[in-house]
Amino acid sequence: MNDPAAHQAAERAARESYGRLLAILSARTHDIAASEDALAEAFARALERWPADGIPAQPEAWLLSVARHRKLDAWRHSRVQDEATQSLLLLAGEMDDAPEGAAVPDERLRLMFVCAHPAIDAAARAPLMLQAVLGLDAARMAGAFLTAPSTLGQRLVRAKARIRATGIPFEYPQARELPQRLQDVLDGIYAAYGTGWDDVDGADALPRGLTAEAIDLGRILCSLLPDEPEPLGLLALMLFCESRAAARRSETGAYVPLDQQDPLRWNPDLLAEAERCLRRASEMKLLGPYQLEAAIQSAHCEHRVGAPVPPEVLVSLYEGLLALRPSIGAQVSLACALANARGPDVGLRALEAIPAAEVQSYQPFWAARAHLLAAGGARAAARQAYDRAIGLSSNAAVRAYLNAMSERL
Repeated sequence: MNDPAAHQAAERAARESYGRLLAILSARTHDIAASEDALAEAFARALERWPADGIPAQPEAWLLSVARHRKLDAWRHSRVQDEATQSLLLLAGEMDDAPEGAAVPDERLRLMFVCAHPAIDAAARAPLMLQAVLGLDAARMAGAFLTAPSTLGQRLVRAKARIRATGIPFEYPQARELPQRLQDVLDGIYAAYGTGWDDVDGADALPRGLTAEAIDLGRILCSLLPDEPEPLGLLALMLFCESRAAARRSETGAYVPLDQQDPLRWNPDLLAEAERCLRRASEMKLLGPYQLEAAIQSAHCEHRVGAPVPPEVLVSLYEGLLALRPSIGAQVSLACALANARGPDVGLRALEAIPAAEVQSYQPFWAARAHLLAAGGARAAARQAYDRAIGLSSNAAVRAYLNAMSERL
């Protein structure tokens, strides 16, 4: 039976409750992979049963019950597990609330801090958060981490196996443990935001909701750690970007780059909130990379009030960001800032200083190179770079924009 309402309810439950459900299932067994399998089967059962039986009054509780029974069935057929012990653990209580005074009361953040455990490989922590909390697969996440899907998938499998084998605890982290895990959690939230932000075509409901969920997590994290400036910096960064979401497309759906957007289409409330967050962070006098990235976004937004930031200021901000936290993205952005301040030749030299192996499949590098080559009059080389950037773009609107730029040459 095809029931749109039932399918929409299942999609909404996946979007709003996946991380919470997985955290509850994993907390008792330390087995994220098995919990993911059980939850996937629960959602499949929902799509089968809800159209015929009706949407349950508490979809989250229904899904959790089905997933728990799925795990019990799996254990009953396994001679490796201690059935009696696991059954008692699994059936002990329903949707557990956080214990009084818990450091992390939000289930999604709780699981993210678990994924940031020092015993887990550092390169796997943020991807594990996106998969465990948001249900993203390796193919969907790979671009955010500049990693091949197969490599990222293997990394995640190893991380889950380590959690299961070593019994990494799923208890609520103590307050003293939060600062040492904070950077990984910030990176996970920002990766979630970036994954949703890149999905400008809105291929399905889950990615479209990622930006809102990441901002929600950012706000909760700021209230959880009010004396830490970097959560405020991250929240400001996401809000600056989100304020421009409506301006990223023309009325015909064409991609519009930042320097050509209509500031009247930016959201003034989100901009004001972002500025407040950045100001509060700066008052703490402890500079971090997310604060610098937010300051860069603030500078990009200043021309809306007729006060463009001098190009050399942006150069200094990107240099500061690279000093605090080097990355390929920051190097490419610095090259573009140098081109704006000192000419395309200077920007090109900065791009060429980046090791070729590190940017071979990095689309922003090739788009920037094409733009700077075109600005310098090297049309043939620019078209080759545009072709490379087009081939690396997963978004149809971005490809159309780059193709139009190339054809103008």
